[in-house]
Amino acid sequence: SDANRSISTNWRKSCWIRGRIAACPGKKGEERMSLFVTSGANLMCTFGTAPATLVATNAASVLVGGKPVANIADASGGSNIPTFGMCNSLANPAVAAATAAALGVLTPQPCIPQTGAWIPTSPTVLAAGKPCVTQDCTCMCMYAGSISVANPGQVMVSSK
Repeated sequence: SDANRSISTNWRKSCWIRGRIAACPGKKGEERMSLFVTSGANLMCTFGTAPATLVATNAASVLVGGKPVANIADASGGSNIPTFGMCNSLANPAVAAATAAALGVLTPQPCIPQTGAWIPTSPTVLAAGKPCVTQDCTCMCMYAGSISVANPGQVMVSSK
């Protein structure tokens, strides 16, 4: 039945989350809803030196293309959002101290994300009672970095 289907990106007329219409691909020229972010999505931080891979854990029973969908609670630094390599933000106390010790030469330090919740752009679609993360959502690090979705972990497939 439709109530038990996961979101499928290759349906022609609609996508479903537990029987509820989540997004319609629309007709040519119509605006489309952003893709849902899934576990395995690539993330980038404005002050990081490398991408990170999202681990969605809060709505593991809701799937998008066979992968768990992320909701806004999947923003914990370390467990959901791992390191972005090295941090270049002077708002990070470790970077500021290392830069001061190097007489003002910016000295990146290991990234340890200190994040809040994702900022939802489509709060009407819920997974585990919280808004889903879509590809245009952002998450702020307390060290001034803006975390964005580089690759949502799914692709839109159209059938003809």
